[in-house]
Amino acid sequence: MDWIALFVAVTVFVATYALMLSGRVHRALAALVGSVAMMLGGTLVGFFPADQALGHVDVDTLWLLFGMMVIVGLLRNTGFFQYVAVLAAKLARGKPWVLLIAFGVVGAVLSMLLDNLTTVLTMAPVTLSVADVLGVPALPFLLSSVMLANTGGVATLVGDPPNVLIGSAAGFGFNDFLFVAAPVSLFVLVLSVPLLLVRFRRELSVRPENVEALHAMEPRAALSDHRGMGRLMAVLLAVVGLFVSHHLLGISPGLVALIGAALSVLVLRPSVDELLQGVEWDMLLFLVGLFIVVGGLERSGALMVIGQGMAVLAETPVVLAVVLLWLGCILCWCISAIPATMVLIPVVRSLGALGVATAPLWWALVLGIGFGSNGTPLGTAANVAVLSVAERNGKPISTRRWLWFGMPLAFLGCVIGTILLLLGWGQ
Repeated sequence: MDWIALFVAVTVFVATYALMLSGRVHRALAALVGSVAMMLGGTLVGFFPADQALGHVDVDTLWLLFGMMVIVGLLRNTGFFQYVAVLAAKLARGKPWVLLIAFGVVGAVLSMLLDNLTTVLTMAPVTLSVADVLGVPALPFLLSSVMLANTGGVATLVGDPPNVLIGSAAGFGFNDFLFVAAPVSLFVLVLSVPLLLVRFRRELSVRPENVEALHAMEPRAALSDHRGMGRLMAVLLAVVGLFVSHHLLGISPGLVALIGAALSVLVLRPSVDELLQGVEWDMLLFLVGLFIVVGGLERSGALMVIGQGMAVLAETPVVLAVVLLWLGCILCWCISAIPATMVLIPVVRSLGALGVATAPLWWALVLGIGFGSNGTPLGTAANVAVLSVAERNGKPISTRRWLWFGMPLAFLGCVIGTILLLLGWGQ
């Protein structure tokens, strides 16, 4: 064991995460600084040459995220998300509890196939407008939308960035998530809705006003490009079909997403600026930086040490899976879902190198990080986005309020995941 390499890698890793959590610089810039520091330290000490750093970047994951961002960004420009939100509000007929279910279900379903951050960001202003029209508190609808979107995102490979990362590392395809994760996600969703209705019972008891104004809203008025939306929905259906059959065709999920992006360009012919403005470049830069930072940590042998420490539980793999589930959940509360995923993926790999069966461990990460992300405002980028939108509109959500509503949902999902793992699910 090279203790100097270990010291340098751990120091850079801890400093990078401390910089991200400090809030002094954007997390993408913190990851960039950390990656440069890791390459410099690794080159000087000899455990991580800079010319080998890009080998630790999962390119297929980046292609998958980029392609889906292009499709979703173009779809957002057509007014699709606002259309769906207004339609859901009209179907609720002004009843707050039905409105909560409607917005929550819409967020969950859209997040199974689309970027949940974009979904939540686009629907949140409409949610606030509907709440203002009815004269009811916006808190239940904002939080239920993002929390059920996080829960629904567990169901598919593209539902959440952590799923993309885990799927790529584990070799799981779109169908693997459909058969293994989706039933659990749907079950937790069914239980989460009544839990939210009970937790928000006081806010939902406010009698709505101006229901007539809600009925007067016209969903089609939210569409800025009806024909373009139709074409993009056809592309999205084709992409889903390719995701389902990509193993048979011998193409990767990343290539499928790029095909979808290319088809979107052909059918819509957007300008370059319109195409690129929907891409979350900061997230892609953040991921590249973290890939390099975690790659250096892995090359130093630090994560192998952690894996060897956890391997004592290998005689009872179920217990090891449960530990990883809750470890992922807790890390998600503290440092957010993507960084938590990036840290734990090499740990599972190191356990696999020691001969431990990793399939249940990967699924434990999917559940722990996916469901655990509801627990704190820091859990996902979508959580942070909702807080920002609420604050800009004069309806700030305190951390205490988020914990009061989010923690029970996080525990519900993780407890169900624990029970399923103990019963042998995912093996």
